[in-house]
Amino acid sequence: MGKFKLVAIMAFVVLMLAACGNSNDAEGDAKASGETKDSTEAETVEITDAHGTVTVPVNPENAVVLDNRSFETLADWDVELAAVPKAVMSDASPYVTDESVQDIGNHREPNLEILAAEDPEVVIVGQRFSGYYEDIKELVPNATVIDLNIDVSEEASAPGENLINGFKDNTITLGKIFDKNEEAEQLVTDLDKAIEKAKSAYNGSDPVMSVIVSGGDINFSAPHTGRVWGPLYDIFEWTPALEVEETTTDHQGDEISVEAIAESNPDWIFVLDRDAPISNVEGKVPAQDVIDNSPALQNTTAIKEGQILYAPTDTYLNESVQTFIELFESIANSLGE
Repeated sequence: MGKFKLVAIMAFVVLMLAACGNSNDAEGDAKASGETKDSTEAETVEITDAHGTVTVPVNPENAVVLDNRSFETLADWDVELAAVPKAVMSDASPYVTDESVQDIGNHREPNLEILAAEDPEVVIVGQRFSGYYEDIKELVPNATVIDLNIDVSEEASAPGENLINGFKDNTITLGKIFDKNEEAEQLVTDLDKAIEKAKSAYNGSDPVMSVIVSGGDINFSAPHTGRVWGPLYDIFEWTPALEVEETTTDHQGDEISVEAIAESNPDWIFVLDRDAPISNVEGKVPAQDVIDNSPALQNTTAIKEGQILYAPTDTYLNESVQTFIELFESIANSLGE
């Protein structure tokens, strides 16, 4: 072999080794920074909402949430949000106190221009804002819009089942979107445990009355479809102290006379204080004061035995899975005494 050929071969080998070294270094740097070919592509997940299957980016950088059942869950997971409807949220929510989070306003007159200006990757609607689903899809066509509404309306065939399955499905869905799968599974487990405790605590016969107190008035919250309490009659198989035709899921309850409520003589009265978490209600009276000072109710078994249970103070604005876990545990503890 000539001297010239030997030099050429050695030069070629040196070049190849250098190329391999550079390639390995680049690959190592990419792995160290997490920038592999696969990881540079946005990760997505398929979820099912009220309208079907949706492909959603995982850990969206710019998310807007308009579902009152989701806020406490996401706050507990330290999820950052771009905008929320602060006007219909508890003042204690970290999203309300954070001035960098934009305020969409009340669901009756939402400022959807703010939503458009945020140009979100993901918008999650539900409950009060579910009726804006199509409008929002049209307003932010580049966003993935998800509807997590749970049907517990008068038209629902199984509101109790819908509520529990909705909580479970939506919690798992939020876990997938925001990469909090273990936390979501734990919440579902906690919910199941609380349900079982509340079921076993009820004796199967005590008449139950549920009411909503607002503006100093005591209104009837109907079994099966009434706000907050209604679906729980199906879940826990409570015996209603009173059933009335043509009731609603109205946020203030139905106007049934307090005398009619008293005549039903419930063993238990479950109370939702609608006004408690709302800061701008003029002259509001705590629900407990209204119940305690109602002459018509004083001779009921519930009042005589002190068998009154109040939903968590912020329930009207925070119907999260955490709120209902707390409520179910309170029911279990009260009925089990």
